[in-house]
Amino acid sequence: MSRIYRWLAERVPSGELILFLRRKTVPEHRHTPWYLFGGLTLFFFLIQLISGTLLTIYYSPAPETAHESVTEIVQSVGYGWFVRGVHVWSSHLLIFCALVHLTSKYFFRAYRKPRELTWLSGVLLMLILFGFAFTGHLLPWDTTGYFATQIGTEIPGTLPFVGPILVKLIRGAGEYVDAETLTRMYSLHTVILPMISMIFIFFHLVLSQFSGSASPAEARVKGQIPFLPDFIIRDGLAWLLGLMILFTVSIFFPPVLGPKADIFASPPPGIKPEWYFLPLFQVIRVLPGTIAGIASEVLVNLTVAVLLGGIICLPWFDRGNGRILRFIGLVFLLFNITAIAISYMTI
Repeated sequence: MSRIYRWLAERVPSGELILFLRRKTVPEHRHTPWYLFGGLTLFFFLIQLISGTLLTIYYSPAPETAHESVTEIVQSVGYGWFVRGVHVWSSHLLIFCALVHLTSKYFFRAYRKPRELTWLSGVLLMLILFGFAFTGHLLPWDTTGYFATQIGTEIPGTLPFVGPILVKLIRGAGEYVDAETLTRMYSLHTVILPMISMIFIFFHLVLSQFSGSASPAEARVKGQIPFLPDFIIRDGLAWLLGLMILFTVSIFFPPVLGPKADIFASPPPGIKPEWYFLPLFQVIRVLPGTIAGIASEVLVNLTVAVLLGGIICLPWFDRGNGRILRFIGLVFLLFNITAIAISYMTI
């Protein structure tokens, strides 16, 4: 083992990396457990890559065979039902942990200088995760996934100028979800989005290591926790707990595969998207068709675009400048009201 270590040390600068990690510390205060959700997000993303790769071995991305191939995975392939359960449930846990991680950084104000790029890359990664969720929903080609995708691809079409272009890029040349849509969703879900996410995750991790962990302004820092090995052990325990929860729900609550989609049938009553898309779905449901002569879908899409732009530009809004404290307070008030409204609509 010592010979192998010396051989690697001559070719890989692992000593400098270990020395850097030993110097790195994490502030200890009553909010320190929130730091664990960043590692959990990475852990469930890796689970997604592994389980998704195993599923692609048997999956067939065509409307005639997609549902049958998933049925074969669940019923015939050894432990296929478990691998699919792990993939489905880890996607829910991944988005939950990512939302908690992003929200905690918002309340910590961890987007301030010099962490602007860390915040920006984290927000873009959150959007990529939503893209994973949306594109993966159609792949089983069941009734719920088909009509949820049909409705979901129609929503951006109400945007002026770019709406029809986005719909054509996502859905294809047809007016409805068809074989071309499934091929595009499969390519996005298994090739394009993973490649983009890998780049952003590497960039995000490097920035996080160099900029360090931000503490909330009101927190009383008790001391500094060495990243290696103390905080790594805490991360490992959190990963172990996450794995136990994931395996438990995958075994006792395996995801149910719905009936095969019939493109000529009407949407089933009571259809709704997954919980992370419910706020947008619910807002469109409760609003009237038009508001002041403008379609409600257009207003909702524009509101989402403005909020997203505000979240991305938040580091440049909040610079701690006394001259714009009132503006900052207004921005935080609007964001907090939006967070409460999203939680209410989800529930």
